[in-house]
Amino acid sequence: MATTATNTARQAKNGIAPTLELNGIYKAFGGVKALSDVSLRLYPGEVHTLMGQNGAGKSTLIKVLTGVHIPEHGTIRLNGREVRPTSTLEAQHLGISTVYQEVNLCPNLSVAENIFIGRYPTKFGAIDWKTMQRQAQRLLGDLQIDIDVTAPLSRYPLAIQQMVAISRALSVSAKVLILDEPTSSLDEAEVQLLFSVLRKLREQGMAILFVTHFLEQTYDISDRITVLRNGVLEGEYRVDELTRLELVNKMVGSQMQSEVQAPDAATGLRDNAEIVLQARGLGRKGILAPLDLDLRAGEVYGLCGLLGSGRTETARLLFGADKADSGAISIKDKPLGKFGSPREAIAAGIGFCSEDRKQEGAILELSVRENIILGLQARAGLLRVIPRKRQQAIAADYVKWLGIKTPDIETPISSLSGGNQQKALLARWLATDPVILILDEPTRGIDVRAKQEIMDHVIALCRKGMAILFISSEISEVLRCSDRMLVLRDREPCGEYLRGELDDDSVLQVIAGECE
Repeated sequence: MATTATNTARQAKNGIAPTLELNGIYKAFGGVKALSDVSLRLYPGEVHTLMGQNGAGKSTLIKVLTGVHIPEHGTIRLNGREVRPTSTLEAQHLGISTVYQEVNLCPNLSVAENIFIGRYPTKFGAIDWKTMQRQAQRLLGDLQIDIDVTAPLSRYPLAIQQMVAISRALSVSAKVLILDEPTSSLDEAEVQLLFSVLRKLREQGMAILFVTHFLEQTYDISDRITVLRNGVLEGEYRVDELTRLELVNKMVGSQMQSEVQAPDAATGLRDNAEIVLQARGLGRKGILAPLDLDLRAGEVYGLCGLLGSGRTETARLLFGADKADSGAISIKDKPLGKFGSPREAIAAGIGFCSEDRKQEGAILELSVRENIILGLQARAGLLRVIPRKRQQAIAADYVKWLGIKTPDIETPISSLSGGNQQKALLARWLATDPVILILDEPTRGIDVRAKQEIMDHVIALCRKGMAILFISSEISEVLRCSDRMLVLRDREPCGEYLRGELDDDSVLQVIAGECE
């Protein structure tokens, strides 16, 4: 790996031109900068990894490269010639092909049809099936994949489907291959199969841009790394000159300092506090390695790690939003197995504020009242409609208690600020009187005052005996608020720590794998 990285650096030094070069890329949405003066160089015969936290600008940069977004400023050069793709189809014709995290193919069609869909070879005005199948076999053979190309794509596992997607990308004479989180749903064996293909493509001179959140995978496959932070280029590095800890620090940067105060000693973790939730071996293949977790009454339990480390995946498995394929959950010593749906988790006393309040939280067309009452109504069932007067009384009480700024409870929630929407979603779950409340990024995208108010309420709930599972990308906030915390890396647990055992520096060392 280091040898290849050295060769890549030598290429640049000896004047070998990059296959793809971006300079001074600037893109804004409604006056908000998404990318500012970003540059990127991809050389032939290298795997170049793009890394950064959520909101760093990775997705926007890929969309600029593939013609989805047009930058306001900056240049894109492909093999020395300036290009400006205005659509994904134009980018493909130029030789820039992308394989996305979700395989965007047709499982009901054959492997060969998926590779050539929209570009079927013809003979005498009809599809030339034999030529298509022969070419598909050859393309997959180049990747050392030997499968029946006449079989439906659905017959094969996700890793093979990824190879088919890559073959499709290469079938248009790609000069640059962009892989956007291709390993997010693959197990270790499948990841290694993909990496063997990428190494072969690298040997053939392909320029590969690899986007991932996984540290170990980055060091396993990369020649060079570009780090983005808050839409700005932090730097470009040879993989052998950057330690894991240095990479984590460059991705995270200086942590935003939260003003939230930790619970006092009287409300912190007590050894004899009741365990209200116990998970053993909870996991899902390719999504989260099996883990053990105990939540106690009256504590804030933090999940800490970089984006993609498994924080949200853990929360979703605990809430039944995703189905676990291993392990079991107990609530107050009552074995419940694995939740098959959020409704089962709600009935067991769990509330969940999702990190995506627009898509999975607030129903923007409904009023503040309707959004607040939704969790309670879901628990009651469709046949037991909560009377309108009771709905109004419950919503009014929580609007007053949480200080939700709204003209009235019938106002559409879409007209509220982000912070007030978040408070309304918190009210939704508090109305169900949960035993456990899962908060996934409850303070993301809201102003400092709203953040302070929400965290004050979280601490108050903890004082009353509720168990809180708290997730935040602000590591200092997790350290400050949590009685205990579980650190995750690459979707695996790598250590549980009590308050005070880690600080801002040592938690980064654990995340980087330098404290084991």
